[in-house]
Amino acid sequence: MALSEQMNFTEEEIQTEADRLFTKLKGAGWDHSDCEIIAPLTLEINQIKKKKNAVILAHSYVTPDIIFGVSDYSGDSLGLSNEAAKTSADIIVFSGVVFMAETAKILSPDKTVLIPSKEAGCSLADAITAEDMRQLRDQYPGIPIVAYVNTTAEVKAEADVCVTSANVERIVEKLEGDTIVFVPDKNMGKYLSRTSSKKVITYDGTCIVHDNIQPDSLDIQRNRFGEDLVILAHSECPPDILDRVDVVEGTTGMQRYIIEHPEKKKIMLATECGLADRFSVEFPDREFIGSCVMCPYMKKNELRNILQVLRDPRPDQIINLDEEIRVKAKRSLDKMFELGS
Repeated sequence: MALSEQMNFTEEEIQTEADRLFTKLKGAGWDHSDCEIIAPLTLEINQIKKKKNAVILAHSYVTPDIIFGVSDYSGDSLGLSNEAAKTSADIIVFSGVVFMAETAKILSPDKTVLIPSKEAGCSLADAITAEDMRQLRDQYPGIPIVAYVNTTAEVKAEADVCVTSANVERIVEKLEGDTIVFVPDKNMGKYLSRTSSKKVITYDGTCIVHDNIQPDSLDIQRNRFGEDLVILAHSECPPDILDRVDVVEGTTGMQRYIIEHPEKKKIMLATECGLADRFSVEFPDREFIGSCVMCPYMKKNELRNILQVLRDPRPDQIINLDEEIRVKAKRSLDKMFELGS
């Protein structure tokens, strides 16, 4: 049976829900008729969510109808997994990509973790395997291997410690020795080489979003707005992008900067384009310019497959991990929490 055939809401309920959605989504350029179209979906998702004691975690790069329509928490991958570990819900729907849902399962083994689309991968997570990690261990004996959180559970299980874009510098400085191996993001590794006292041996993975942001796109906006513009870039961007920007941060760091600098009214975000939509809603007094580079994996998340996975998840949408791998992966995450505090 089609999704639409199972919905049975009154016109009044749909209009009330559309009004609720519009108060948020208008900040991202949606009109009221758009909200009326999705209102039956958001109504049913939120209804089933309560009935099944589920929470929906939405990464900042998914579409605003998910973030502001049905999610309980939104943010970066690790922040969402921390929320997953704290929640009393029985079911976690992770509206993001697969490695994020795996991280939630690592930290919340007793909860059912669901992913709306198993096709929601990640070029960074796909760039390195557990066997690659073992080869690096043989190649660089005694040197700590630091894994970016954008990796699979199997890779985390082979790492000495995990890091995020927000805590990588702090953690690396606390590790023994003067050299580390950083995987898999070579761009973040290069940036770390600039900011850390350690020698950083990099791997060859990249984020397909940040690696495809063009320097010209920043130059055009800089010339257009001059000193009125501040440009924030994710540390997954290549050096020729980072050399052109004012602030280098992860997603959460960008949000913090915006909060702490209310005088900055024109802001360009050199990251996935969805973040500009989210911030346009949350900071309506600012003007945000996106990168126009979209993550095709994040956009595999849609209201319809969130509804489907809540109703009747397929086996491939249920996150299951080998317990030995989960325990080893959790050690690298626990080490991150220990050193990152």
